[in-house]
Amino acid sequence: MGVACLSNYLISYGLFMNSKQLRDKYSIVGVGYTPQGNVPNLTAVSFYLEACVNAILDAGLKKEDIDGLMVYRHFEPLANDTEITPYLIAQHLGIRPSIVGQEANCARGHLINALGLLEAGFCNYVLIAYGDNAFSGRRTFLKEATHGEPEGDNGAFGEFGLVANYALAARRGMHIFGTGPNTWREIAVSQRKWANLNPIAMMSKKGLSYEEYDNAKWLVEPFRIYDACPISDGGRAYIVTSTERARDLKQKPVYIMGIGEYNPSVDVHQSDFMEGPTGAKEAGKIAFTMADISIDDIDACQIYDCFTYTVEVTLQDYGFFKPGEGYDWFKDGRTAPGGDLPVNTSGGLLSEAYFMGLTPLTEGVMQLMSRCGDRQLGPKTDTKKPQIILCSDNGGVFQSNSTVILRSS
Repeated sequence: MGVACLSNYLISYGLFMNSKQLRDKYSIVGVGYTPQGNVPNLTAVSFYLEACVNAILDAGLKKEDIDGLMVYRHFEPLANDTEITPYLIAQHLGIRPSIVGQEANCARGHLINALGLLEAGFCNYVLIAYGDNAFSGRRTFLKEATHGEPEGDNGAFGEFGLVANYALAARRGMHIFGTGPNTWREIAVSQRKWANLNPIAMMSKKGLSYEEYDNAKWLVEPFRIYDACPISDGGRAYIVTSTERARDLKQKPVYIMGIGEYNPSVDVHQSDFMEGPTGAKEAGKIAFTMADISIDDIDACQIYDCFTYTVEVTLQDYGFFKPGEGYDWFKDGRTAPGGDLPVNTSGGLLSEAYFMGLTPLTEGVMQLMSRCGDRQLGPKTDTKKPQIILCSDNGGVFQSNSTVILRSS
């Protein structure tokens, strides 16, 4: 049975959507980092391998313990690099996993698939990884959108890749519920303050003021350069296993309280609900039901933030505020250091590094392990010590959402 078929089988029988029996049953036990940002002369393969090895070491495991391997995303190779496959990564790691998998087309089911494998007994330790030489290889993300029209045809109408796709959605959001740059600059500036506390963030030494945001160049209206995340070289990985096994490992485990996934799937070019709701609304309901908590129990959020607007609409769909209330909710540094609901405490994709959904998820894990140094939630940042963190992942142009609720052990 294929990985996707297995997870769908489990979902159909209610293990994920209709019961709480998986709450806290599985944990994340190790995180692997690499150098990140502009790291020339290295391949995507090397970033994958370094991230994977570091995650294995971080968890206190041996490579032979890894019996499941998930490659987070398939991209066309850059700069004459090798095409990434899970077989290639397993080969270079020197492992022979029982199950391998590879996501494509912006699917966001890797963690649900991993839990399905663990629950069914196919695997004991599943390693999930992402790596890319996107910065030095000059990845443009012109071909990664899910619609099938030739890019030249779209370009004739002024549509160049994912920035323009998200700009369509953001412009619709401005029209329907009155959001706009005044809200998004609050998000960009607050996340940059977190990055300034993170020594490995790409923007760790670069401040950002409201004036700099307002005067920045346009990318595609209504987005300026600070509304979009930069691309990065590097990799990120983590390991998930049963909580029972996790208790005997090196790091304090982080429990998976709840998880949900939802796929609206409609291409932004044909969307009749461009302003939302995104998949976060239904995925969030599933995750909160499994975790048996409400948004009032959330201490911090790590939200997929390819664009500032993505942060706003995702939190809106989770129910933190109503449509049209984003500006009042974000203002006065609510999500910044010292705020009452920290968001994207590493700097996020906007200001730390672009490792897709692994950037927010691994930051949530590290915060709950109390391993974040100067940006650690609690007294150091004049915030609440976290017990529960909400993480999101987003695929396509709001076509897929995965929501994960993590809890400290």
